[in-house]
Amino acid sequence: MNNVIDVKDVTKIYRLYDKPIDRLKESISPTHKNYHRDFYALSGVSFSVEKGQSVGIIGTNGSGKSTMLKIITGVLTQSSGEVQVNGTISALLELGAGFNMDYTGIENIYMNGTMMGFSRKEMDEKLPEILEFADIGDFVYQPVKSYSSGMFVRLAFALSINVEPEILIVDEALSVGDVFFQAKCYHRMDELRKNGTTILMVTHDMGSVMKYCDKVVLLNKGEKVAEGAPGEMVDLYKKILAGQYDQLQEALDETIEKQRQKAEENGELYQKTREAEAKAAGEGEPAGSAGTAEAAKAAAAAEGTEGQEALMRSQMTVNPNVNEYGNGKATIYDFGILDEKGRLTNLVLKGETFSIRERIRFNDHIEAPIFTYTIRDKKGNDLTGTNTMFEGVDVRPVDQGDSYEVTFTQHMNLQGGEYLISMSCTGFEQGEHTVYHRLYDLLNLTVISNKNTVGVYDMESEVSCTRHDAAPEQE
Repeated sequence: MNNVIDVKDVTKIYRLYDKPIDRLKESISPTHKNYHRDFYALSGVSFSVEKGQSVGIIGTNGSGKSTMLKIITGVLTQSSGEVQVNGTISALLELGAGFNMDYTGIENIYMNGTMMGFSRKEMDEKLPEILEFADIGDFVYQPVKSYSSGMFVRLAFALSINVEPEILIVDEALSVGDVFFQAKCYHRMDELRKNGTTILMVTHDMGSVMKYCDKVVLLNKGEKVAEGAPGEMVDLYKKILAGQYDQLQEALDETIEKQRQKAEENGELYQKTREAEAKAAGEGEPAGSAGTAEAAKAAAAAEGTEGQEALMRSQMTVNPNVNEYGNGKATIYDFGILDEKGRLTNLVLKGETFSIRERIRFNDHIEAPIFTYTIRDKKGNDLTGTNTMFEGVDVRPVDQGDSYEVTFTQHMNLQGGEYLISMSCTGFEQGEHTVYHRLYDLLNLTVISNKNTVGVYDMESEVSCTRHDAAPEQE
C-alpha cells in the first residue's frame, strides 16, 4: 500500500491545573510535587491514509478530531507515538490563521504560498485562479483588516484549495460564504478528489462524510473506536450519540467481522471503486458555451426588451459564476421563481405553492424540446426536479426564432435552508440525448420554515395522540 499519512500509536496529553498558581508551584517545587492531572486528548490512536484516498474523522465534541489534524499538520506535537506524512499539505484548519492583518490580500497570498513551499514564480501562475475563486474584486489590494468576515474566509479558502496540494486537510471549513460560494467549494472538493488529491477531513456533517469519504475513522473520548466504510461508521457514531454503548459493542463486533469477510472476498474493492469514479468523471460535462449574460443580452435585444426591467432575472439573485453548456440550438434567456401570489423572489415559505418559470428562444429547428429544472443542495446532491417529458406535456416542434415560456408549479415540502436551482433545455436527436442549453446552480432558493422535521423534506404527517389513564388500583 502507498500510504501518504501513517499515524502510529499517537497519544496527546495535556496538563490541567485547578489554579494558575499551581503551574508555578509545580515548576519550583523542590520535591517535584505534581499539582496537575493528566488529560488524554488522544490515547494510542493509529490509522493510515492511502494516496488518493478520502478519509473522514468523526466523533462527538471532545473526541480528539481537531487535535489529531493539528498533530498531522505540525501545529501540535504529540506526547508519544509517530506520525509520517509524505506529500505537500494544504490545511483548512482555522481559515486565515496564518494571515497578517496589516498585509494586503495579494501580499498574504504570496506569504502563505512561500510558507507552503512554493516559489514566487509558482505563485504568479496560481494567482489568477486564486483571485477568480475568491471573487472579492479590488479588495484584494487592501489590507485584510479592512475585510468583512465573508471576504476574509473566501480569500483564505481560495488560497488553501487552489494550490493543488497533494494532501488536503479540512476541519469544519466547508460552510463559508454564501450558498453560491459554498457550492463552488464543494465542486472544487469533488474536482480535487477525482484528480487524485488525498483528502483528510473532520466534520459533523454526516452527509459530507457519506458523499466524499472512502473510509472513516471513528473516535470517542480520545480513543479510536473503529475504522471502515462510511455507512457503518456513521451508524456506530449515532449509537455513541444516543448513549447506546451496549448496542455499540455488538455493532462494533459485527462490523469487524463484516470487514474481515469483505477483505477476504475482494481485496481490490477500493481500486475498482476509484476506477469506476474516474470513468464516470471522464463522461462528465462538456465544455461551456457562451456566457449567460451575453446570451441573455442577445436574446433580450431580439425580444426588444434590452435596457428594460421586463426580464424576470433582473429581480432574482443569480449565480455570477453559473456553470453552463450546450450546443447553442436553444438559449434560456430569462428565468425566475414566483411565490404563491406570483411575486418574483428567491424566498419561498415551506408549505406554500410556488413556480419556476423559464423562457427559451430557439436558434435552430428542434423536433421535440424538453424543458427541465432540478433543485440541488449546496453539496451538489440532486434533491428533486422534473421535466416536460416526465410530466407528459405536449411540446410541439420549433424553428429558429420561436420561443417557449414554461412554468413548473408545485408545493414546497423541502426543509428550511439554502438550495440551488438548475435549468436546461434538452432533447433527443437520432436516439442520442442532446443538451441545447443547461444552466447549473443558476438561482439560489431560500426556504423559510417555522417547523423543520428530519431529513431534507417534510412528509406532512397528520398526528393524533390519545392518552389513557392508568386503571385504578383494586382495594
